[in-house]
Amino acid sequence: MEHVGIVVDDIAAATEFFVDLGLEVESDGPVEGSWVDRIVALEGVRADITILRTRDGNGRLELTRYHTPPNQGDKGFAPANTRGIRHVSFAVDDMEAIVARLRARGVELVGELGRFEDSYLLCYVRGPEGIIVELAQQIG
Repeated sequence: MEHVGIVVDDIAAATEFFVDLGLEVESDGPVEGSWVDRIVALEGVRADITILRTRDGNGRLELTRYHTPPNQGDKGFAPANTRGIRHVSFAVDDMEAIVARLRARGVELVGELGRFEDSYLLCYVRGPEGIIVELAQQIG
């Protein structure tokens, strides 16, 4: 997989959130022009993009802030069982430390911290703009 893309309104806050999770900024900058319009099937695209990569270099996340054209409809925060892409998951080494750091920033758990058999500690957090992020610490 090349990357997962997420559209946000506050790209700085979203970037900060994912950097706190351990991702590293690979690149960022503006995109616009007819080539972008043709690829995404929108007219007059002007956007900022930040590419973040996981520490192991195997995964990348693209955050996009569209300045134009305007969004034609926002359905608010979708629950975890809504069709389509609902969350991204990241492996963490120290669940307690990550959750404590996120809570200090005002991030709340969606549900509870739980254990999947003797394999993983898991939880969902709601990041900036309602993005659901699953945290998974391998324990077995």
